Order: sequence, then structure tokens, then C-alpha cells
Amino acid sequence: MKYLKIQISGLVLLVMCMLFPLQASAQWSFGASYEMREQAPENGFGVRLERDLLGNLPLVDVGLRAHFSFFNEENEFSTDGGPTVSGDFTFYDYGLAATGGVSLGLFKPYVGLGIGNDNIEFVGDTDDNDFDESEIFWNGFVGAELTIIPKLHPFVEYRFEPSDSFDDINADFDSDGRLILGLLVTF
Repeated sequence: MKYLKIQISGLVLLVMCMLFPLQASAQWSFGASYEMREQAPENGFGVRLERDLLGNLPLVDVGLRAHFSFFNEENEFSTDGGPTVSGDFTFYDYGLAATGGVSLGLFKPYVGLGIGNDNIEFVGDTDDNDFDESEIFWNGFVGAELTIIPKLHPFVEYRFEPSDSFDDINADFDSDGRLILGLLVTF
């Protein structure tokens, strides 16, 4: 519980820093995405809020991003040597990241590095099989935006996140990679 309070305090502090402009020319972006993971549940959606930090530098964009992703599906689950149960499997994460990109005409490749919190929950047919666990993570990502229409930017991104084991489910995930397709609206 103490670590959760520290996490939430840090996230609130970073979001507050994003809310107060450094320059009058700072630009905001809001995005929605369809996300595909390597592990169950495999398909979900995400939202993000981004802010340019350094204004209109030639070619270079530096910014901050807050993101949220949600995955949910009916699934079967089994523990080591235990019976297979079915239930509702939910995974969501949220976090903050620093981004950097280069504007090359209509094409903008970017990279980023961030921290966040993963949450995994399983609600089975019986209460004996339910679990809910979370862990702190770091992630790296690489992607590209296209600027076909000035305020709309379709994007593709690959996010990589090394994962530790979730204790309650006796599962060890080496990594969680996901392909993200979405659209950003700038304002």
C-alpha cells in the first residue's frame, strides 16, 4: 500500500508538471489506439495524452506522455498442477514517458522511455480462483507518426516492457511487447 501511494503521488506530480505550460507555443495531443499483445488477453485499446515541451525547435520534438491501456477477455487459466478454470481476465496499465522524435516532412519517427504500473485481475467461476495483482514496470518504445492532415496524425508504435513474475498466478512473463495502431489529434 505504501508503494502504491508513492506511485500515485509521483504520477500526480508529473501530470501537474505537464499541465503548466513552459512556453506559449506548447502543443497538446490526445490519442486513441488499438493494441495487440503477445500474451492473453491479446487485444485491447489505449488512450494517451502528450505534450511537447520545447516548443518549435527545428526538426526535434521532445515531450511527455501519459498513457492508459486496457485488455479484457473471457479466458481459461490453470495454475501449476491445478485444475483449469474459466473466468474474466483483465489487464490494464498506466504510466508516464519521455519522448523524442525527429520531424522529416510528413513522417516523424520517435522513441521513448517511461515508467508505469501493470495490473492483472482474474475473476473465476469460484472465489477460490480470483486474484488481483500489480507491479511497477519500465518500458521503451519506438514508433512513427504521419502528418497527412495537419491536426490528425495516424501512428504505429511498438512498446516493449520487461516483466517480472506475478506472485499470485505463478506465471513468469519474460517480456510484454505490443503493437499499437492509433490516431492522435493535436490542439
